[in-house]
Amino acid sequence: MHAPNRNATPIDLPEKVYGSGDAARFLSDDEIAAAVHEGLDPIAVDGRRVLLIVPDGTRTVPLPLLFRCIHAALAPRVAALDVLIALGTHQPMTPAQINRHLGVMPGEWETTFRGVRVFNHEWSDPATCIPVGVIDAAEIEALSNGLLAVPVEVRINRKALEYDHLVICGPVFPHEVVGFSGGNKYLFPGISGREVIDVSHWLGALITSYAIIGVPGATPVRRLIDRAAALVPTPKWCIAVVVAPENGRLCGIFSGTPEEAWQDAAHLSAQVHIRYVDRPFRRVLSIVPEMYRDMWTAAKGMYKLEPVVADGGEIIIYAPHITEFSATHGATLAEIGYHVRDYFVRQWDRFRHYPWSVLAHSTHLAGIGEYDPERGERPRIRVTLATGISPERCAAHHVGYCDPATINPAEWAGREADGWLLVPKAGELLYRLRSIKAAT
Repeated sequence: MHAPNRNATPIDLPEKVYGSGDAARFLSDDEIAAAVHEGLDPIAVDGRRVLLIVPDGTRTVPLPLLFRCIHAALAPRVAALDVLIALGTHQPMTPAQINRHLGVMPGEWETTFRGVRVFNHEWSDPATCIPVGVIDAAEIEALSNGLLAVPVEVRINRKALEYDHLVICGPVFPHEVVGFSGGNKYLFPGISGREVIDVSHWLGALITSYAIIGVPGATPVRRLIDRAAALVPTPKWCIAVVVAPENGRLCGIFSGTPEEAWQDAAHLSAQVHIRYVDRPFRRVLSIVPEMYRDMWTAAKGMYKLEPVVADGGEIIIYAPHITEFSATHGATLAEIGYHVRDYFVRQWDRFRHYPWSVLAHSTHLAGIGEYDPERGERPRIRVTLATGISPERCAAHHVGYCDPATINPAEWAGREADGWLLVPKAGELLYRLRSIKAAT
């Protein structure tokens, strides 16, 4: 285990953002390599130990190319370069999955990448994270615009303090909890303890995914995440990228502090990852790709389309490969089911002891709606699962069921005039009504 180099000279980070992007063109491999080298050249990491923090396999990103470029730029300069996968509470990646994820071929760990170690973030192991501070209740209340007033202990993977410098590399997309993903989100919740995960996700749920997703700038959750990141003393640098949805290539790459690089990438992501339509649809078929392996991650196929489903309409999540609600949180979801926000808020004493991040996920799949004890629960739209999950389990979790064998996606194509929308690869594009764009 590395010990932090406490005698090292403090690192002054550059104040500018390096790189650029254009929604109308893709970057070549040579341009990406040059941008990575340019973006990493200014930071003082010579002779130091660097921890590279990357997303897991639930994000579309040309990570093999980026990893090779980052390694080529840093390996000749640094004393050590290791990788930490920012899983949040997702399942750990196997060695074979890691090799595919990073694009490392057989034998390359002993040659090209000799000495590089790769770690999964083990959020559930109490020994993984250490405290770096506390955000008190008054500050949480200010950051959340009065929605929450609870203190939160800030804990992060201890490896973040065992290296001299952190380099974050990952994509930026519209996000259901924070507005846009990326930046310091790869620290919190990416490699953090449960406390910030729960508070940040529940804060996003109180705002509602419907209201916060795709909102640029410093949302209350973004302010909370950035505040937690400020308590981590290790110098931080970020390579934030924007991935073209049609082919997975990059149309932007920005290097700078996590706050500044993220801001530029989020601005470009808003141009690349939001699709506007003129009117809402009665039915939406959301085809979820296999990189989402349970409903915990596949719920992106719901909330990124929720804004364009008409009141009383239906969204069908088509994913025959999915057989579990959550590989990690399945038992808790079986107890609480899927419900709108107010179902939990108005019965808080009944639910407050459950993990708040799981309650938040529940609201994300259910969508917005109303609840009162007399009239019960009234979701705005219907959510139907056409997956490998049985009708009995769907009913027990309070979501609809459809046999995926009865669905032919080809029959949905070209039926927008009928009020039907087919989304062939759901999860990373946010759909919105054009009238909302005009209003803002």
